Amino acid sequence: MRVKGNVNRIATAVLGMQMLIGLAAVPALSAGKSQTQTLTGEVSDAMCGAKHEMKGKAADCTRVCMKHGSQYALVVGDKVYALETSDKVALEKLNDLAGAKAKVTGEVDGTTIAVKSVVAGS
Repeated sequence: MRVKGNVNRIATAVLGMQMLIGLAAVPALSAGKSQTQTLTGEVSDAMCGAKHEMKGKAADCTRVCMKHGSQYALVVGDKVYALETSDKVALEKLNDLAGAKAKVTGEVDGTTIAVKSVVAGS
C-alpha cells in the first residue's frame, strides 16, 4: 500500500512540473511571433517593392499601384514589408509620404507590419 501512495505523489509532482513548464513556454512562443517595432524606410507599394516599373517619380508609381489594388509597403534596405492598416489617418500619411522616408511603428510578423503609426522619417 505504501508504494502505491508514493507512486501517486510522484505522478502528481511530475504532472505539476509539466504544467509549470508548459505555462512558462506559452509567453515565449507567442513573443517570437510578432513584436512592436519602429522601422524607417521608403514608402512604396507591395507590387513594385524597391523597384518601380513606372517611369518617373516613385511617389507617382506608388499612388498608381495603390489605385490598382496594391497595398502600401515599407522598403528597409533590401527587405520589403507589407503594411496592413485600415486606419484612415495612417493611410493618408502613407499616401503623403509615398516615395519618401517614413518611420512606421507596428506589430512586425515576418515581412508584414500591422501599422500603429506613421510619421515622416529623417
